[in-house]
Amino acid sequence: MQDPANPPLDGSSNDVIAARMRALLVRAPMAVGFVQGPRFEVVSEYFNQLFGHGDETDLSGQATRSVHVSDGAHSGVFERMAQAFAAGRPLDEEIEYVRQDGSRFWGRLQATPVHWDVPAGEALWVIDDVTAARQLRMQPTWTAKHDALTELANRREFERRLAEHVGSRRHEPVSVLWIDVDKFQEVLTSMGSEVADHFLYGLGQMLVTKVRASDLVARLETDHFAVLLPDCDQHYAQIVAEKIRSSIAAYRLRWGLHRTRVKACVGVVQLQPNLESVESVIGAATLACAEAKASGGDSVRVFVSNGGFEELAG
Repeated sequence: MQDPANPPLDGSSNDVIAARMRALLVRAPMAVGFVQGPRFEVVSEYFNQLFGHGDETDLSGQATRSVHVSDGAHSGVFERMAQAFAAGRPLDEEIEYVRQDGSRFWGRLQATPVHWDVPAGEALWVIDDVTAARQLRMQPTWTAKHDALTELANRREFERRLAEHVGSRRHEPVSVLWIDVDKFQEVLTSMGSEVADHFLYGLGQMLVTKVRASDLVARLETDHFAVLLPDCDQHYAQIVAEKIRSSIAAYRLRWGLHRTRVKACVGVVQLQPNLESVESVIGAATLACAEAKASGGDSVRVFVSNGGFEELAG
């Protein structure tokens, strides 16, 4: 017996595309919905589950107002979405939603037009449940240790963790990377602070994927990041630094109609006896990075014990 939800294909490209879309909406663990005006056209199975719907109920065809806590909240989302789309940007913000049973949760909505040349047409919504993450960010202990924009460690936490290794007698090698994004001011000037903020957030999350779980990635200044590498000598720190440099060069920001790319310089230093304080370690890594920048950028330099530098070609 033929499953009515999966009719046979006649081989046309439209049928193949439709089958792929059905499979994606049923099987992908993502809350994805297509919205036309104030109504859900079609939503994924996970989207339904997120809002407390199941086999007997479906948000497809229902009003988008049904998932918002009030008329004002609903209209406000659509007003901000229209403004963002008109400016060539997605809407990306955290919103309080209501489930079918009346319970509430916080979701991160990422909405984009299906066709950017028709910003008032059909839109794609992707929603993630960020309730737990939001509660964590609201705790004073979290805010004291993290950068609010990138959610990485902040300078205070980085220096505290580094201080645990400076002067340590455990004799395990520890290295530090200083990362300076080249010409970031041009991104800020040409695209504005909102796009630049999303770029920094995405860049920070990408950096986390390039290091071990035991390493610490931090944002220390506007476009300066640092990485603490416990149990890592200079040789392996160079390998990590080069991987990070090449990953940044390959990273693309795609934010609505905005596209950009940057490169970066990386300074490397392994903790050594003549670097007796947190400030001196950071200073050495910064000097190595400055040397890389002075040589033209998009490269890695290593601080050595005599105060000189070794080059690792980019």
